[in-house]
Amino acid sequence: MDGMMHKRRWVDACDVSHIPARGARRLVVPHGEIGVFKAQDGALYAIDNQCPHKKGPLTEGIVHDTAVTCPLHNWVIDLQSGRARGADEGCVRTYPVELRGDRVFIDIGE
Repeated sequence: MDGMMHKRRWVDACDVSHIPARGARRLVVPHGEIGVFKAQDGALYAIDNQCPHKKGPLTEGIVHDTAVTCPLHNWVIDLQSGRARGADEGCVRTYPVELRGDRVFIDIGE
């Protein structure tokens, strides 16, 4: 870190029941779109909703394990790190996620 503190800005994304297992929902925020994903085991992840390759909409991709496959060119993006898997190179921003009761909250920062 560069010594600056991250200013938290939590937003209410949706009810957790609105995200199916191995599914996603799109959240529009001031700086763009975030994809909120639910793994088969119920774990929740949030990343920018644009593939680092050709800006494909990741929420329209296939969720498997802790990754999503972009619907445009099959790049696989790790939901925990935001990094492309395999031989592909690129990264998307990840966001902290909290489940508060039945509501999913995303920290979109400043």
